[in-house]
Amino acid sequence: MLADHAEPNVQSGGLDPNLHLPAAWRLALLDFIADELPRWRDDPKRPIETAETSLTSRLCAHMNSATRKSGGWDFLQFRVEEPDELVGGRKLDLVPAPSAATIWIDGREYTQYTPLIPIECKRLPIPAAGTRDQREYLYSASSSTGGIQRFKAGHHGAAHSIGAMIGYIQSQNIDFWHGQLRAWLRDLVSTPIDGWTADDDVQITKQDAAAKSALLESHHQRTGLPDIKLHHLWIDMTGSSRQSADTNHD
Repeated sequence: MLADHAEPNVQSGGLDPNLHLPAAWRLALLDFIADELPRWRDDPKRPIETAETSLTSRLCAHMNSATRKSGGWDFLQFRVEEPDELVGGRKLDLVPAPSAATIWIDGREYTQYTPLIPIECKRLPIPAAGTRDQREYLYSASSSTGGIQRFKAGHHGAAHSIGAMIGYIQSQNIDFWHGQLRAWLRDLVSTPIDGWTADDDVQITKQDAAAKSALLESHHQRTGLPDIKLHHLWIDMTGSSRQSADTNHD
């Protein structure tokens, strides 16, 4: 588990309550999302799709329903394609934010307009295309679209010390992609590519063979910004009754 305690039982109550929560609460929130990923993947009512934007949109809908049913998370909402707080023109794939509430964490105010955690979503593998880099979950040589790359550069989450990435695994398995990610990082370090070191390694912290999911962590230095810790939530979509040969390439 990311958080070593039970989920907080905080009810939204009336309009615009003020909730004061500890920093570790965000880890419980990530645990909540991670626990819901297998339920979302296996939902027989989920449309059969494999395109990244479609998957993230469906996941957003599922999470909004899950918060209402959870009994302890109903003061949250999820949204897709949200503008980054500091970097104009950049959009976050998925964000949880307060709903009819103001949340305070370590003295910082979060409202319905403020992402609690910036989340980037990526397919594994990246769709084959001339403009895409197969390493895009980590880094892209042709653009700034690399997932971890965006956080390291401050293009995503510059106002945050914690971020998250969701990996939709659509071929092979978790162990394969973990090994592939580490191999790509070794290549970046040995090339060398400026700013990348062995300290950017992504490590598995928990793996659930039955649910075909995993939690991973990585730590990254940022130029001119505090370090950021990324929590990676991976869900294996292969073998699911909802997996298909969809040819969308986003």
